[in-house]
Amino acid sequence: MPTRRQEKIARVVKEVVSEAIVSHLSDPRITGIVTVTKVEIAPNLRSAEVYLSVLADNDGAKNRTLAAVQHAGRRIQSLLGAALDCKFCPILHFHRDEQFQKTLETMRLIDQVASEFRDQESEPTDQRPAGAGDAESDGDGSSYLEGL
Repeated sequence: MPTRRQEKIARVVKEVVSEAIVSHLSDPRITGIVTVTKVEIAPNLRSAEVYLSVLADNDGAKNRTLAAVQHAGRRIQSLLGAALDCKFCPILHFHRDEQFQKTLETMRLIDQVASEFRDQESEPTDQRPAGAGDAESDGDGSSYLEGL
């Protein structure tokens, strides 16, 4: 469980890295939308694992964007050092976060199943065979429950 100090440093790292990617990097390899999703700080505050979510057209563009951010890591770290009031500036390690993509895929599948379910529900009831859906039927289409 991270300490309050780790959480505070992680929050500052997330803000500085996000700002640096948007404002200070002009690498043409950075395409799409880059979001810092999570930052994990080591207990000794010497290293930080930074997880980036990249929304781009294809995996090649995502890989190029991550490579460009990793290439600019020292520049981002110098900006971070100026923003932190610490004895040591954490060394940044960038990783691609796939959780957002998995969440989008799950939501897409849920929407697809829901639309198929709505389509089945909207079918007229006269197209169903006689007795279908009735719990108790005597075969001629009438239900035992009608007489009750």
